Amino acid sequence: MREPAARPGPAPGRAAAPSVRRLGAPLGVAAGLGAAAALIGAVDPNEPGHYPVCPLLHFTGLLCPACGGLRGLHALLHGDLPAALRANALAVPGYAVFAVLWAAWCVRAVRRDGGMPLALRPVHWWGIGLLVLAFTVVRNLPCGAVLAP
Repeated sequence: MREPAARPGPAPGRAAAPSVRRLGAPLGVAAGLGAAAALIGAVDPNEPGHYPVCPLLHFTGLLCPACGGLRGLHALLHGDLPAALRANALAVPGYAVFAVLWAAWCVRAVRRDGGMPLALRPVHWWGIGLLVLAFTVVRNLPCGAVLAP
């Protein structure tokens, strides 16, 4: 009787290669976002002319949910959390959630579990959408002026 051929194992010194390959996507995302953050940290979005104007704000006068996000990230990168929250109170916790999810993605990639750690159901996406919609509506009302950048 013939025995099935054994699969060859990884060559000595090659065990780290699959981990590095699996970390390619999260590290690529980190590199791209790090470059963007470096630009935002170096070029102040509070000075006009450096970044494009929000089209919704420009054409309608309404603040979108992202208005103030660059100013908030700039303030956060310079260690000014209160100014970051004043610029966009929704984006700052969003940055923190993203950082936690990115770290979990890296851990899963190293442990061979695979991709992103979060699979949201439709009810979660609806909840996030309603939160963003409520934030947008409230920040455009006179009573929500504290949420405007």
